[in-house]
Amino acid sequence: MTAEAKIDFTAPVSRVHATPGGRPVVLQVLPALVTGGVERGAIDVAAALVAAGGTAIVASAGGPMVRELERAGAVHVTLPVDSKNPVTMLANIGRLARLIRKHDVDIVHARSRAPAWSAYFAARRTKRPFVTTFHGTYGHGGGLKRAYNRVMLKGDRIIAISNFIAGHIRDVYGVDDDRVRVIHRGIDFNVFAPDAVTPERLIGLAEHWRITEGMPVIMLPGRLTAWKGQRLLIEALRRLGRNDIRCLIVGSDQGRAHYRRSLDSLIESRGLTGVVQVADHCRDMPAAYMLADVVVSASTDPEAFGRVSAEAQAMGRPVVASDHGAARETVLPGRTGVLFAPGDPEALALALAEALSLTSAQREELAADAIGHIRGRFGKVKMCAEVLSLYGELMEARAAAK
Repeated sequence: MTAEAKIDFTAPVSRVHATPGGRPVVLQVLPALVTGGVERGAIDVAAALVAAGGTAIVASAGGPMVRELERAGAVHVTLPVDSKNPVTMLANIGRLARLIRKHDVDIVHARSRAPAWSAYFAARRTKRPFVTTFHGTYGHGGGLKRAYNRVMLKGDRIIAISNFIAGHIRDVYGVDDDRVRVIHRGIDFNVFAPDAVTPERLIGLAEHWRITEGMPVIMLPGRLTAWKGQRLLIEALRRLGRNDIRCLIVGSDQGRAHYRRSLDSLIESRGLTGVVQVADHCRDMPAAYMLADVVVSASTDPEAFGRVSAEAQAMGRPVVASDHGAARETVLPGRTGVLFAPGDPEALALALAEALSLTSAQREELAADAIGHIRGRFGKVKMCAEVLSLYGELMEARAAAK
């Protein structure tokens, strides 16, 4: 039995009052089911709710993850809730209200701003409790942007995915009350577990990426976009000045072909063609982490949670991360990784040198600390139990009001 399976799921789930009739019925609303932390969280919670005896409905514009959602026993309803067109958003209020009445939904849970506006008014129209999950800092530079973002603060309960986000909600929007609950994102320890990765998977991926055995590997996973810090890492590697290592930048450009080309040009201009390789999206990230000697999260903007840092530590890998955002919650400096000054290539180069200098004994000690740290605080089962417990609170309040 894994450490994930040992978490007591019974106590918090009992508060949901799940019955054989499929109660509670929870409608989650998000733009689409393509890829990412928002989608992953929605599917995990839907699966947990079904397992607890409830009914999970997800409304989105669809995507490749719909199949996984439906395999978990949840219902998917395709609606244009990804649209920011005011006319479509207005029409979505009626669509969602009809959906709520048709399935006798108990709780409406919105995970993104555009669909949240429609979901909020649909929930109020049908007198259902409304929950939001604050997944990021969002752009908040002007009055209009802040007004648009404020729908995420209209929940009867507001889930912040880290203490950093809870602090952001307090500092930027002045909301600091018992509606805000910190529920960290959860890692699936059945997937992200060193023992679960077979040698065949490692060999296959190493051959695909043409990794030379015995050569230290630095890896930066994440979609190819400027704020994830790929350019910063390349500049740090030039300062590091080592040609006996490999660096893998792993992630899809998601249509940002120009940015991908700019990375290739920067690698060439810095004389790192034989050191740095830009790979595409990897379908087997647990194996990818196992191939890495150091995993980097070089985001120039604060991460709301930072799934890469948590997943890498769950696999026992040293992490080098920017010293801001939720990295301060997921990484234990000096024990599970190194934090460096955000945006500073020299500081990143020094952090990489420190991580690469670990002895075998130090790496083993770090791996044990990292796995224990992540399993103790950031598990998927823990996350789902806390969300279902929150649903239970709302069910109790609604029953009392009736």
